[in-house]
Amino acid sequence: MRNYIIKRIAQSVLILFCVMFIIYALIRSLPSSFAETMAMQLAQAPGAKPYKEWLAQLNAAYGLDMDIIPGFFTWLSKAIVGNFGDSWKWNVPAVQKFQEVIGLSVIMGGISFVLSLIIAVPLGVLAATKQYSRADYVITAVALVGISLPTFFFATLLKLVFSVKLGWFDLYGLVGRDYAQLDAMGQLLDKANHLVLPIVTLVIVSIGGYMRYTRTNMLEVLNADYIRTARAKGLSERTVIYKHAFRNTLIPLVTIIGGSLPSLFSGALITETLFSIPGIGYISYQSMVAGDIPFTMFYLSFMAVLTLASNLLTDILYGVVDPRVRIS
Repeated sequence: MRNYIIKRIAQSVLILFCVMFIIYALIRSLPSSFAETMAMQLAQAPGAKPYKEWLAQLNAAYGLDMDIIPGFFTWLSKAIVGNFGDSWKWNVPAVQKFQEVIGLSVIMGGISFVLSLIIAVPLGVLAATKQYSRADYVITAVALVGISLPTFFFATLLKLVFSVKLGWFDLYGLVGRDYAQLDAMGQLLDKANHLVLPIVTLVIVSIGGYMRYTRTNMLEVLNADYIRTARAKGLSERTVIYKHAFRNTLIPLVTIIGGSLPSLFSGALITETLFSIPGIGYISYQSMVAGDIPFTMFYLSFMAVLTLASNLLTDILYGVVDPRVRIS
């Protein structure tokens, strides 16, 4: 297993290098020059340097005055040591801005991820064990609704009902109007109150896929020969389902769970934007719209690292849940 992990890490490094080069090449190939736009804005400030000097400085700082390959290695040499440059929109280092907002996205993503699994997996198992029953039809209908309807629809519906009609939550933002007058506990509860609807939105749009995936794989396992053998041996139905069938259902379920891990750190771009929650998804969207090349390059590189790490973790988890795929 150790040699396998080392081999996969080496492959991931090579893939990451290729992905980062593609990201850099795409940014360089955009039809409009964000460096020119930024230089023009900086030159308009009182007492600022001329436009041409700003443009030359920005191009030199990010290797934009070179060809793509030399420019990429110039950027990469700085990125390896954590120097992704200063964010053009937020006027702070890109890494510093990321550190300021990542915690909020991790909290939102982590809570919604755990709640989704707690709700979806048991319901998927129940639907499979009660196939064609009323419970199965209800769970399947809920799952299809969650899969079919887009995030912005659920978010808008929740805001209409619970913010506009009932007035239980604010429409947007992370803090309320009287946040500064509250004590420490009150401020914590105020932030928690503003995160309720975004987290509910993330849970609703996530549980449908998990439920359908769990149900489908559970039905496949329940029809296997070894499950019929276990029942013929006189084992209780609970033992057959949760000790034999569910363990094998975890094998394909690990894939979809592992693929969802990057969302814990990448932020929920649509949800955070709709609720104006300043997480990494919302900040990265604002940076991309503003043409913030340093922050955009850092965010896309971070997502590439996160995706490769989740794939490696998924492969390792296979060996945990299924002894047949363990590598000596």
